[in-house]
Amino acid sequence: MYPEELVKPMRADLASAGFEELYTSEAVENALKQEGTTLVVVNSVCGCAAANARPAAKLSLQNNKKPSHLATVFAGVDTDAVNTARNHMVPFPPSSPSMALFKDGELVHMIERHHIEGRPAEMIAENLMEAYNEFC
Repeated sequence: MYPEELVKPMRADLASAGFEELYTSEAVENALKQEGTTLVVVNSVCGCAAANARPAAKLSLQNNKKPSHLATVFAGVDTDAVNTARNHMVPFPPSSPSMALFKDGELVHMIERHHIEGRPAEMIAENLMEAYNEFC
């Protein structure tokens, strides 16, 4: 587990963009029960989360169509919440950072760590925007 003082600015990066921080399994279940689309970002302390994933998630919100709900869990910190979110992301293996778009509780689009590492935030954001255009 990472110390809270270490992850606080990383959490705030997404929270300041409107992402709801989910700390418990129950909070994840409730978020995914909502009607409409929900983007869940599995946040992380790694460099690709800072340089690619979080900027991409925020940049993607400039699209005309966007998810109804935004949520985030933090790998290495919110263990129960992350495990619950990842259970909904099956058949994809656990990875962080990662991003999943759900529509009415069903997984419809997934971006795994290997799609994030080494790719510019703009490219990842474009991938998300295409998913928003299709599902939102």
